[in-house]
Amino acid sequence: MTSVLVVDGANVVGARPDGWWKDRAGAAQRLHESLLVADLEHDVVVLVLEGQAKGGVRAGRDAHVRTVHAPRDGDATIVAEARKAADRGDRVVVVTADRALDARCHGAGATTVTPSWLLDRI
Repeated sequence: MTSVLVVDGANVVGARPDGWWKDRAGAAQRLHESLLVADLEHDVVVLVLEGQAKGGVRAGRDAHVRTVHAPRDGDATIVAEARKAADRGDRVVVVTADRALDARCHGAGATTVTPSWLLDRI
């Protein structure tokens, strides 16, 4: 069974008050770079980006990290990615602190962890 970690990029970046709002694309790029070198127990990491953050990382796969650009809101894309992975039989974990999104992800067959869980590991 493949283990998939779906990352709510906006939520994780927003968890640190490090000036990310001044350069959303740069913050997304730093998160992507951290995910590439992190020693995570997941086989695949799906980084979902929306809005200006999409300018920091091209959509596509880099090693074990796949970046997805949300066409509209990131939440719908996160739920869709979680559901696709769960439907394949993968073990899915979503990183978010958004309570409404948390409930939607559980409905899609995923478990959730907070951004601090991920930030402690990257």
